[in-house]
Amino acid sequence: MYIDFHTHAFSEKIAEKAMKNLSAVSEMNPCTDGTVGDLCSLLKSRGIDEAVLLPVATKPAQHEIINSWAQSVNNKNGIYAFGSVYPKSEEAVEEVDRIKNRGLYGVKLHPDYQNFTADDESIYPVYEKCSELGLPVVFHAGYDPLSPDFIHGNPEDFVRICENFPDLRVILAHLGGMHRWDIAERLLAGRFENLWLDTAVIAGEIGADMFSRIVKKHGADRILFASDCPWDDPVNEIKLIESLDIPDSEKEKIFYKNAHELLDFKR
Repeated sequence: MYIDFHTHAFSEKIAEKAMKNLSAVSEMNPCTDGTVGDLCSLLKSRGIDEAVLLPVATKPAQHEIINSWAQSVNNKNGIYAFGSVYPKSEEAVEEVDRIKNRGLYGVKLHPDYQNFTADDESIYPVYEKCSELGLPVVFHAGYDPLSPDFIHGNPEDFVRICENFPDLRVILAHLGGMHRWDIAERLLAGRFENLWLDTAVIAGEIGADMFSRIVKKHGADRILFASDCPWDDPVNEIKLIESLDIPDSEKEKIFYKNAHELLDFKR
């Protein structure tokens, strides 16, 4: 069984435009058309029946639209949707309450697209509210082509977040920091009980030795299979995880058991 913990899609009204814009910025060829239907079709064709959907609000006016849409697709066709808040918004903390009330599974934050540094103390009330409500937070971590010269979410930033919010379940995409894996290995791996690392779109980017060291140092019980689909085909991350020299029981944790625990599934 597999749960892809990091996927993206958009409402059918904006999917075409969104994918065109994001493809231009990233210079990557997507493997879906950006709709939930096409995402689910691709995942199913890869033997993946469940996925976490991570929308991103890039301005305060998008809160209601994005989180309402996320609620409309949540718990359907194997999709478990997070919500998003624009963290500098005056309504950010209240929106976290609304995300909880909508039955969404957590909060997605993207420091680059939302124009904030991850350890900005003015954002701390958002983290405090998520911690209070038991909502895990997925952060984009490390390099992003939108902001190639300034990293908004460095491993050092997440050290401070994990230390200041020990009850906040922190999930760092891209194994703790895209193209910052040496720092993530040194500062993050194995240090924090409240920290999970996902494998989104790292296949073909990270060296096999580095990947294995981080997984073993951090522990398989806090690694999450993720692809960043449509920006990578999830079969690539599956193959990467399968290549690890660890027991099958630990691979099962990475592929789906850790996700079930994080999302408090009642099965």
